[in-house]
Amino acid sequence: MFEQAFKNIDDVLWKEAGCTTELDYTEQTSWLLFLKYLDGLEQEKATEAELEGRKYNHIIASPYRWDTWAAPKDASGKLDHNKALTGDDLCEFVDRTLFPYLQGFKQTASGPNTLEYKIGEIFGEIKNKISSGYNLREIIDQIDALRFRSQTEKHELSHLYEAKIKNMGNAGRNGGEYYTPRPLIRAMVQVTAPKIGETIYDGACGSAGFLCEAFDYLRPLASKAADLKTLQERTFYGKEKKSLAYVIAIMNMILHGIEAPNIQHTNTLAENLADVQEKDRFDIVLANPPFGGKERKEVQQNFPIRTGETAFLFLQHFIKLLRAGGRAAIVIKNTFLSNTDNASVSLRKHLLESCNLHTVLDCPGGTFLGAGVKTVVLFFEKGAPTRKVWYYQLDPGRNMGKTNPLNDADLAEFITLQKTFADSGKSWSVDAGNIDATTFDLAVKNPNAVETVTHRSPQDIMEEIAALDAESAEVLASIRDLL
Repeated sequence: MFEQAFKNIDDVLWKEAGCTTELDYTEQTSWLLFLKYLDGLEQEKATEAELEGRKYNHIIASPYRWDTWAAPKDASGKLDHNKALTGDDLCEFVDRTLFPYLQGFKQTASGPNTLEYKIGEIFGEIKNKISSGYNLREIIDQIDALRFRSQTEKHELSHLYEAKIKNMGNAGRNGGEYYTPRPLIRAMVQVTAPKIGETIYDGACGSAGFLCEAFDYLRPLASKAADLKTLQERTFYGKEKKSLAYVIAIMNMILHGIEAPNIQHTNTLAENLADVQEKDRFDIVLANPPFGGKERKEVQQNFPIRTGETAFLFLQHFIKLLRAGGRAAIVIKNTFLSNTDNASVSLRKHLLESCNLHTVLDCPGGTFLGAGVKTVVLFFEKGAPTRKVWYYQLDPGRNMGKTNPLNDADLAEFITLQKTFADSGKSWSVDAGNIDATTFDLAVKNPNAVETVTHRSPQDIMEEIAALDAESAEVLASIRDLL
């Protein structure tokens, strides 16, 4: 049901001049899904209140509710075409009445962690790009037919929404920033092993994939109502700078079952680390911060180790925001292990001295679709220096790409061996005392790897000979010209 509806919606959006990529498709689908979901949530709460003899105060006033403007029903429960807006009337209502009303919630909400505030922020950040009221009507009718009240329905919808987020990576580099392979995230969650009552933080949360997977991990462990309340209100925290990513993160968490996500729309790196207090810290950090960026000097001034590299500033931020005894799993490019610049050396020194870097997962090329860089995952605990680092070299035995991406089976051995830090053909340990105290270089070759001789193909050899012959002929011609 959901899959066909999403396909039909994309087919309609394809006809819209203002919607040209998966980024646009996801954004426009998101705000409509959100309003439909919100309507269902309010209906559920109103029913619960009635059964308990309480009065329920709707968040959305009657004229702006889904069942008033988007999908009014007749006595038989079918769409009332006499009341349902369409064409120019529909677009005019959405653009000039609905969006301004929803944007106003940001000013009237009681606080930033309320659903009302999130509504205001979402509709303050995005615009309706569907210019045809007839196309908009088609999409509304598709979304109105969806039902996501049961856990099974919500799971299916969240799964398909994740697929849309993944497809955003095909729309360009900006889309790829939002997506980390879910098998890798699940492995990181399993190794950090969060418990109910612990706080989980991602300061570069993108589409909130880490927080959603952590929720999926903890949800089955919630045995009583108090546990569910803890998961809903006091467990998951995120920050995101980019507007579209923020909107998608909110929507993604709501579809996974978090009604009022604790996600802030802010530039994490604008915060001065000197101002961090104990109340600001978290038990667990899970993150894949953006790397390759060049931060301005005024941003660098917020950090003790100054560097323009975005990911290195984020790593300092994460170390600072961990509580003593807190655990972290951070994706970073593998050059961090061996870069010789002063900032990299200082940061490795800081990490090794202030945290127990117990595990380094070396990921192969192709782990991140569309990204040309190799990455590692750093697993560490704050509060004690590193004594021994366990390395695991992930090798799925195939070239990974769009048609054969990373899967959970690829990481099963890593998760098993990591529990005991066992040596194998792909894993080994290094004592901290053997790490160079000048460079703190962490790039260590696998001593257990079996050396394999790769023979070149005859075609490759012939092509190289031809290239060398051409080069020789060019050199000889240059010499003749000089004679």
